[in-house]
Amino acid sequence: MSDAELVLRSTRVITPDGTRPASVAVAAGKIVGVLAHDAEVPAGARLEDFGDDVLLPGIVDTHVHVNDPGRAEWEGFWTATRAAAAGGITTLVDMPLNSLPPTTTVDNLRTKKDVAAAKAHIDVGFWGGALPDNVKDLRPLHDAGVFGFKCFLSPSGVDEFPHLNHDQLTASMAEIAGFGGLLIVHAEDPHELDVAPHHSGPKYDDYLATRPRVSEDAAIKGLIDTAKRIGARIHILHLSSSDALPLIAAAKAEGVKVTVETCPHYLTLTAEEVPDGASEFKCCPPIREAANQDLLWQALADGTIDCVVTDHSPSTADLKTDDFATAWGGISGLQLSLSAVWTAARARGYSLEDVVRWMSERTSALVGLDDRKGAIAVGRDADFAVLAPDETFTVDPAHLQHRNRVTAYAGKTLHGVVRSTWLRGQRIVSDGEFTAPAGKLLERNK
Repeated sequence: MSDAELVLRSTRVITPDGTRPASVAVAAGKIVGVLAHDAEVPAGARLEDFGDDVLLPGIVDTHVHVNDPGRAEWEGFWTATRAAAAGGITTLVDMPLNSLPPTTTVDNLRTKKDVAAAKAHIDVGFWGGALPDNVKDLRPLHDAGVFGFKCFLSPSGVDEFPHLNHDQLTASMAEIAGFGGLLIVHAEDPHELDVAPHHSGPKYDDYLATRPRVSEDAAIKGLIDTAKRIGARIHILHLSSSDALPLIAAAKAEGVKVTVETCPHYLTLTAEEVPDGASEFKCCPPIREAANQDLLWQALADGTIDCVVTDHSPSTADLKTDDFATAWGGISGLQLSLSAVWTAARARGYSLEDVVRWMSERTSALVGLDDRKGAIAVGRDADFAVLAPDETFTVDPAHLQHRNRVTAYAGKTLHGVVRSTWLRGQRIVSDGEFTAPAGKLLERNK
């Protein structure tokens, strides 16, 4: 311990063995000891004592649309990573769309990295994309360090990222399985969307009818069947339909290599509360009814759903029109995700340890970073959030770091104030004050 440069102390440190008083020693950006609360501070080390505020591992968000380059007016690495840091997130993995170009070739990945390198306030990794015509590019992208490959089973909303039909899905899945990669899937069935009502206008119930639960259920069933036949590893993105949970539970019991995420907005917002014309609540698949939400929480508790991520998908404010049919579909949630999930979790009797498991431990494991991230344990990166869990704040969009300050949480009172965020032993934000960008670009463990 003599090489420790920093000791972080709290009466409530969330470790893999539970929450306890502890002192966490840091050297060269890594955790080198998790000691008794009153352990002697090594000579030359600086002590930071957080009292009763909770020290937890930095949140790892594996589903973020940064949109940079190409649509940086929607978001960007500078603003997205500042928002993430302000919310206790220390690692994000960027989706292969809605940037221009999309991350579907090694050259495009290089372009994105060149843009991100100087702007990242937190650590950033990258997903690749699986398109109808880029099977040949998947292995090179894997070798270049992407964490897996995203595809859509229905239109993505941007022309440069077309969805896969069944044969194209099968070809991409087989290629990715051949080198042990991960396929992550936006699972809505295009046929079920086509035959659903085609409403327009400001009424949320009309919009909800256009994206029925059966569209998710049918897509997930087909996806599981294909993965089972091929022996592929798949991950279902942003699950909103509770009707799909029995299919997923059965697949897991059979040994299908499937994991599942849901999002803060599905766990904290309900269809019943969405005002007419309030397209800041629009996302795909949609926010559903309260009874559906209750079942998502149960599935998190029993492990059918593995993790919680934001699906931060911003746009410029002008694209959030009052017509749900034409408004951009996406929720901006990076800065608020930890507090929003904690607020709902505590009301349902869950602990901060549960939240850490869903938002840091399991997300790290999903992308193979669990040797570096996701826990306060010796050998991991010294990435932390310091949280006052019982303090509340009311969401004011003017205080958000997102480039476009549109939020479905405006005016809501949330529990959990992030006091500071630390990346590899360096405090990167405290009380709204940010350091210069210190994030690294991450690659999949080879």
